[in-house]
Amino acid sequence: MFNHRLRFARPRFAWQRLAATVLTSSLLSANFGSLPPAQAQTTAYCQLTTAATQEKETLRQAALRGNTDAQNRYRALVNQHAQILQDCRNRTWPQTQAVWLRLYPCDVQPGVLDKVMDHVVNRGYNQVYVEVFYDGQVLLPAAANPTVWPSVVRVPGAERTDLLAQAIQKGRDRGLKVYAWMFMMNFGYSYGQRPDRQSVLARNSKGETSLYVVDNASQVFVDPYNLQAKRDYYQLVLEVMRRRPDGVLFDYVRYPRGLGAGSVVNRVQDLWIHSEAAQQALYRRALNNKGLNLIQRFLSKGYVSARDIEIVDQLYPQEGEPLWQGRTPPPAPQPPNEPPTAAQRQPQLQWELWQLSVAHAIQGIIDFLAVAAWPVQRQGVKAGAVFFPDGNQAVGQGYDSRLQPWDRFPTTLEWHPMSYAACNNTSCIAALVQRVLQYAPPGTQVIPAIAGVWGKPISNRPSLEAQMQALRAYAPRLQGVSHFALSWQDPQLESERKSCRIR
Repeated sequence: MFNHRLRFARPRFAWQRLAATVLTSSLLSANFGSLPPAQAQTTAYCQLTTAATQEKETLRQAALRGNTDAQNRYRALVNQHAQILQDCRNRTWPQTQAVWLRLYPCDVQPGVLDKVMDHVVNRGYNQVYVEVFYDGQVLLPAAANPTVWPSVVRVPGAERTDLLAQAIQKGRDRGLKVYAWMFMMNFGYSYGQRPDRQSVLARNSKGETSLYVVDNASQVFVDPYNLQAKRDYYQLVLEVMRRRPDGVLFDYVRYPRGLGAGSVVNRVQDLWIHSEAAQQALYRRALNNKGLNLIQRFLSKGYVSARDIEIVDQLYPQEGEPLWQGRTPPPAPQPPNEPPTAAQRQPQLQWELWQLSVAHAIQGIIDFLAVAAWPVQRQGVKAGAVFFPDGNQAVGQGYDSRLQPWDRFPTTLEWHPMSYAACNNTSCIAALVQRVLQYAPPGTQVIPAIAGVWGKPISNRPSLEAQMQALRAYAPRLQGVSHFALSWQDPQLESERKSCRIR
């Protein structure tokens, strides 16, 4: 954990894809009405049986072709499965089982969202986290998008299709709670190319943006102290809230992670506090002229020398010790002891200035999260923060460059630790969750996100069954778990949805 704080107020995503059953009109008229009732049962993880899911898919396809009887029976079966899922989850740990989902332009085609949401229910999930803002684009209608980001749905003839609103409604029709999953401080490449937003971007001492230090060109991080960044994001959250999701999850609540040695910051030059807004906010933390002058020198050079301290003492002889928020000056020496020299004071002052700079960077994240969560919580809707359990650690003489202060996130938020460790067993995954539970205050709702597929290991991670069994040891403190992602569990369905080859 970060071992320092500023002393000022802080606000608070394997079973086989079901084959589509093609029924001719003659077969429908001859046999459709005699289909047996659904024998919908569930597995230990509340997954519907193959027979139940096949019947529902058959009805969905028939309903798409305009068969009125199929439409009625499909709706009835959807409702029945919603009740079965609710009953199963009420008696089965975890009571909340969620899955992460990205939607695509092709999902505007008739019946596709129904198929996707049916798939979520079939797998035993009662919550779905729909990706709403990512890679510099938003899941809002292109023709009615007042934000500064382009729409995900850029399909001719579908400019007014509100895919997010449709996903929320179709999820609720199936008994699902639908969360909006949004990137936060990563505004995306398109935003970073706007001439009128260059001052909004986070920069290091070289004036570089995150594009210079990450291997994903879609990631452009903003300065959390910049007022325009707050306004743009606040407006986006308001637009999402107009669709009334059941919750909002904020991801990328952090700074970028550099490559190699750049994954650790141990110099003020590498902190993302060198854009104008962050600099000015840091200067305002000074409590006297000596403090301000030393902060300015430290930020510009990366250090303060004994000579710097002497100069500041001479400029402001009446002020005593340099002061800034969070600093408690050492007691004045009593006669006959001589005051310490500038050379003697220099190591401590330089260390305190480094700690101040790191704490300032961290505070920007916390404040930005509070701004983002406010319009959500104000409406009585759940808000949550997604984070890496190891993103808040000291590393040697420096810190993890993400500076993700999750241990200081308010307990009024859901905590969603991304427990994606890969060590070919469950021990490293459980260790991440245990670390979060160790530091989470009582009453904090912790909902770990794990990565994998049902029934088999993948990417050096055990099956979801094995991971779930390991996490069950932490009940009752854990009442919810999420799985990344639906695309992992059915890559064929994902490919068909991307390419508009789905029926």
